[in-house]
Amino acid sequence: MELGFEPFSHGEDQRSLGSSKKTYNVPTRKSDKVAVMAEQLDKEEVADNITSILLPNYDSKLYDEDDTSQPTSCSAPIIPIETTRKKKKRKRSQISICLTNCRYESIRKVASAFGMREVSEEEAWNFYWTDMSVSVERAKEMKRFQRINHFPGMLEICRKDLLARNLNRMQKIYPKEYNFFPKTWCLPADFGEVLTYSKSRKNKTFIIKPECGSQGRGIYLTKSLKDIKPTDKLICQVYLSKPYLVDGYKFDIRVYTLITSCDPLRIFVYNEGLVRFATSRYADPNANNTTNVFMHLTNYALNKHSRTYVYDSEAGSKRKISTLNKVLLSQGVDLDRLWHSIDQVIVKTIISAWPILKHSYHACFPSHDMVHACFEILGFDILLDHKLHPYILEVNHSPSFHTDTQLDREVKESLLTDTLTMLNIWQCDKKRVLEEDRKRIRDRLLQTNKFAEYTPIEEKESERSPWQTQIQWEETHLGNFRRVYPSGSQYAALFQQPAGSLYAGTAASRARGDCVRLQRDDFQQTKAKAEALKKPSQPKPKEIEKKEKEGEGASVSGNGTGDKMKPRPKDTKRSKEEKGKLVAKPSLAQQSVTTIEEKEKELKPPYVLCSYEPDPIVEKEERERVNLLAQRDFLIRSYGMLEQIYLVMKKMGTLRPEDERKYGVYGRLSVVSNSTKVFSQIFIFVSKDKQP
Repeated sequence: MELGFEPFSHGEDQRSLGSSKKTYNVPTRKSDKVAVMAEQLDKEEVADNITSILLPNYDSKLYDEDDTSQPTSCSAPIIPIETTRKKKKRKRSQISICLTNCRYESIRKVASAFGMREVSEEEAWNFYWTDMSVSVERAKEMKRFQRINHFPGMLEICRKDLLARNLNRMQKIYPKEYNFFPKTWCLPADFGEVLTYSKSRKNKTFIIKPECGSQGRGIYLTKSLKDIKPTDKLICQVYLSKPYLVDGYKFDIRVYTLITSCDPLRIFVYNEGLVRFATSRYADPNANNTTNVFMHLTNYALNKHSRTYVYDSEAGSKRKISTLNKVLLSQGVDLDRLWHSIDQVIVKTIISAWPILKHSYHACFPSHDMVHACFEILGFDILLDHKLHPYILEVNHSPSFHTDTQLDREVKESLLTDTLTMLNIWQCDKKRVLEEDRKRIRDRLLQTNKFAEYTPIEEKESERSPWQTQIQWEETHLGNFRRVYPSGSQYAALFQQPAGSLYAGTAASRARGDCVRLQRDDFQQTKAKAEALKKPSQPKPKEIEKKEKEGEGASVSGNGTGDKMKPRPKDTKRSKEEKGKLVAKPSLAQQSVTTIEEKEKELKPPYVLCSYEPDPIVEKEERERVNLLAQRDFLIRSYGMLEQIYLVMKKMGTLRPEDERKYGVYGRLSVVSNSTKVFSQIFIFVSKDKQP
């Protein structure tokens, strides 16, 4: 009885031990042991199969971006709670873009297609797209997750004068590599050099450009440089008089280039672009056709006003690069070699400004460690000569994204789409970066976590850097871009440009400019003195003469001694009163100011009112008048008024033969018959013009 009562008096552990003793003490047959072992093995194999089937599905469900997978069977085995517990996935925060200083609707359209939300400057935006260059103040205020569409320092190749200075500098160091830029001078610093060059080569034509203009404004051709004032800030360039022609028309190529980072430098060229044609058939520049902007300039902003502008994507005045490639291929041109040379021109131009880009970037964005702070789309204008050698004309840091035609819409919207795709706009999580910044500020204030920055090197190397992920993303999401740099070691020598050359050109040009400025001031002073001498001097008033006589008498009385030179009683009274008063002596600064004012008064000629002499010409007013006349001339030519006038004169028979020879470039004026009626009418017309 005592043995039978034991299981009820002990706990669960003793019962289990008793039961185990019973099982092990009970004799069993060999066949029963084999059956038990087989059952245990079957159970283990089934468990392993279940885990091997379910864990990959669970891993894929946990880490994949698409979280829409559902179990396909209702009788799926139950996984323990510990294994089914998965991390809560962060929702993607909406990407915001600031377009306050952007005037293009195409950018707004593409940004909204990517799900971006347009915000103001005061909000925490992710992207900032502006048509203007980036200031240092704007760059330093940016947070680690923010990106902007311009690099600080990119004006080194986007302004005409700075581009000329950098390429001229590189041309002196690497003359064989930098032979793709026409000979260029920056005025007024190089005014003497260009004058000597023009005297030795009188058959050359020069193209004059403003130092920071756009859309063809202020550009004109000239054979002589006598009309250029030595004080104007201009760019003088040798005109390429033998360009490659298509159907007799001059053209240039707008090549879109994307720079995703400057350190390391990564450059991509878009395969599609625009080819802009002139609207008048090309002829060698001469004295009669240099004013025809529709023949020598290819800017769309100018040629769209011409009556001969053609809107056709295949044979019009603006075409795609793919259309030009077909034409060149039909003419037997090696396209691979041509575009390889164009890619080299683009890369070498960017390398000329790379040291300044790198320095400016690291100075403005020292804390950007998640994404590259800047990206930029540049518009390179390339001209081909008659030997298909590419020349760079200018670089646009804000190329136009207006979509006036269907052709513009196709090219520019696809360019913007591929650009935003390559930038991987969801790479950086704004909330996470802001939380890290707050935590860093809190730890710095509380002086905690001092050794957090000193992590082992092995752990740092094991983590994948954001730059590597960005590079891999770019290589797999090129779209219609092609990578032109990095590409081998062919450009390695160009990065070893001497540091002193960056500032030697600047100092030399400034010194030349200062010298020219001093010469100009001396010239103006001598001119003012000469004009003052030519004009009759004004008679002195009687009051001034009296004061001078009194002053001379006082000086004589003050210097004399003895009884012979005694002062008058009035003078003695005045001298006593002056001695009683305290007169403050002027300081050195006041004396210098008074001397400068006296010199200016001496230089200024006295103005004499005379109705028989012309008024003096003011240089500022004369310059404004000349500019207004040039604008009027441009408007008259752009709206085709000259053509209409000459067509009417031709119908009336009042067209002179010299006018016909001068304006025959329009291609609409036929040879006037040499009849006596026409000559008589011309004679009458000329005589009427000569009458006062």
